[in-house]
Amino acid sequence: MTQPEGNKSLRVKHGLTVMKRAVKKLAERTIDGRTTVGKALGQWRGDLIADLGGRENISTQQAAIVDLAVKSKLLLDSIDAWLLTQPSLIDKRRRALLPVVRERQQIADALARHLGQLGLERRVRRVPSLGEYVAQRYGANDGSQDAVAQHGPVSDGSKDSQP
Repeated sequence: MTQPEGNKSLRVKHGLTVMKRAVKKLAERTIDGRTTVGKALGQWRGDLIADLGGRENISTQQAAIVDLAVKSKLLLDSIDAWLLTQPSLIDKRRRALLPVVRERQQIADALARHLGQLGLERRVRRVPSLGEYVAQRYGANDGSQDAVAQHGPVSDGSKDSQP
């Protein structure tokens, strides 16, 4: 299909160029982990993953939902900070809430859905038993007795446990 040379209004407007420009601009905007916001988001992400039982216990799908939740939280916190600086949340001319309030609620609902998909209960990371730990740590094959005989008793570092 040939496009007219001079008349720009008759060209096909598919939006691909606009989308490419937006993706390029967004790719340049990353949160620096050294900033206060970056540290807070990293801490929240780490806490969320820990509540799910640790990085080794979440699936790829859950990791993707965690990333979406972190981005939603960033947007939500940013909108909340901006809303708190506004003198009023009501457009007096239209006698209605500012549109950003409705959009903020949509983001909050999306965050709640993401967290609901991940589950609201805390999952405990599996901790190996003492025998499993000693066997893994010292390579004992038939239990902790060989490891204790070879390496001595395990001490927790308190004064009471010393002979």
